[in-house]
Amino acid sequence: MILYHGSNTEIEQINLQKSKPFKDFGKAFYLSANRKQAKEMADYKSSILGGEAVITKFEYTEDPKLNVLKFTGYTKEWAEFVFYNRNKANSASHDYDIVYGPIANDKVGMQIVKYKEGYISIDEFLERLKFFKGITYQYAFCTIESLKTLHKI
Repeated sequence: MILYHGSNTEIEQINLQKSKPFKDFGKAFYLSANRKQAKEMADYKSSILGGEAVITKFEYTEDPKLNVLKFTGYTKEWAEFVFYNRNKANSASHDYDIVYGPIANDKVGMQIVKYKEGYISIDEFLERLKFFKGITYQYAFCTIESLKTLHKI
């Protein structure tokens, strides 16, 4: 399977230490099977951080030994998992090598505060997390072992 990473720089070697914590599926290297989505991310990153919009292409080969979590749509379980990973009060990480599921919208921070403080229900939190451009999926490669399934092409 071909996956894409959009950034402001070419990815020569993946380094999980450069990954930011508190993302949808935790600290990880994120990719998409949707080239357009990766291009939008590359454009966004280069506009914020400088540099040029670059899409790095990888071939992913599944490894049945890895611990993979899949969300096939917007569900309460997905919303709770995003909340868990995005909540800065939570310093723990999960045990998954790879997580696959929808991208949350860009306004997650405020929704986490509202849900955490009881201003909105889990159902409302779920609705507010849905990406406004429509459902788009992402792959989060969370461990060194998972990175071994990726080969730059």
